[in-house]
Amino acid sequence: MEQRTLGADVCVGAVGLGCAGMSGAYGPSAVEQSTATLRSALDAGITFIDTADHYGMGHNETLIGQALRPADRDRAVVSVKFGALFGVDGSVRGINGRPDAIPNFLGYSLQRLGTDYVDIYRPARLDPAVPIEETVGAVAEMVQKGYVRGIGLSEVGAETIRRAHAVHPITDVQIEYSLFSRGVDAPALLSLLDSERTGGRR
Repeated sequence: MEQRTLGADVCVGAVGLGCAGMSGAYGPSAVEQSTATLRSALDAGITFIDTADHYGMGHNETLIGQALRPADRDRAVVSVKFGALFGVDGSVRGINGRPDAIPNFLGYSLQRLGTDYVDIYRPARLDPAVPIEETVGAVAEMVQKGYVRGIGLSEVGAETIRRAHAVHPITDVQIEYSLFSRGVDAPALLSLLDSERTGGRR
């Protein structure tokens, strides 16, 4: 597997594994098959494992934690998105990027994953009520304490990346792009990303 370096020192296989579908995001899934997929991916050199604390309301992190045997944890680069809020009925309730919420989110993720650190930690989306500098600054404190290796971003434009990077180096940025989601190719969408998707600075 071809290797890529994210940030200064996070080395991953060129192909990553997104795990949302293992917790019902695209229909029914089976724990046994999901576990086998995770382990087969690692054996094939696919080391970047992407999850989020809201995938299956924590189910996905628990699944990954159980699938990663102690010998596999050092091979895996676990990326976790945080901050998305949902109601008990599954309704979307917004995003929380407040600094005081981040240690709480991270603590639950570490418990479910069965690890004492995550490799990349990123807000699932930007909180329009919280400057990105404050969110990244709070994650940077978790880096200093050894709970996080690198800081990532998700669905942001160039201006937000620059502002975030001024607070702490940004390891990587996720933008949805696949055979089924080609919108990032559109000039209008690229322009929208550069204006931070919500029409103003955050």
